[in-house]
Amino acid sequence: MSRFRQVKGDLRAILADEGWQARLEDLGAWPPGILVPPLLSLRLDRDEAVRWHSATAFGLTAERMAEASMEKARILMRTCMWYMNEESGNLGWGIPHFMGEAMARSERIALEFHKVFVSYIFCDEACDGNYLDHPELRRDVFWGLARLAEVRPGLVAHGERFLAAALAEEDAFNRAHAARVLGLIGAAPAREPLEGLRDDPAPVRTYLDRELMDTTVGQMASGALSALNAPVRREG
Repeated sequence: MSRFRQVKGDLRAILADEGWQARLEDLGAWPPGILVPPLLSLRLDRDEAVRWHSATAFGLTAERMAEASMEKARILMRTCMWYMNEESGNLGWGIPHFMGEAMARSERIALEFHKVFVSYIFCDEACDGNYLDHPELRRDVFWGLARLAEVRPGLVAHGERFLAAALAEEDAFNRAHAARVLGLIGAAPAREPLEGLRDDPAPVRTYLDRELMDTTVGQMASGALSALNAPVRREG
């Protein structure tokens, strides 16, 4: 058996385990660079929970890599960015989850890559053309932005007007997570449109606090409104 297949199998066993969070410390048995290829593969696993858990594991792995060699961490993030461009053949599924987790875990990674990450939702001619026009791929970005904003809201705040525009998206997941980010960054001007989403019954299945959960756009908008009333810690 190849080393890749062996490590992937071992990783999958950890991430599929009911006690997977307690087993995350087992990742320290491998150098970060050994973990990256199998984690990238596991983001497409048949099991929904394994796919999400792989994002959590990637964030921890990227953090370790940045602590050991920031240059290697840069290469890792640039590889993720390559997956997000058209030349990759639309292989970007799940990659924004990985990028968001990496930036939530590592301040050094976040400071270098947050601007390009937020630019994936920039949607006017004055911006730099990174906008992802595929709504399902944007889902992953909005989730990643929310994950980053949980820890470093100030690094997401410059995308406020595009997040506000996303409240009108047809895709329920995008509306819901745009609302969540606006709450996390303390975007007071978004209060009125968020109020308009309170009764939105569209179902949303997502991953919050390392748990899969089913909610609605309205519930996430209500949570965002509650967050607007809480103190916001701005960074960056």
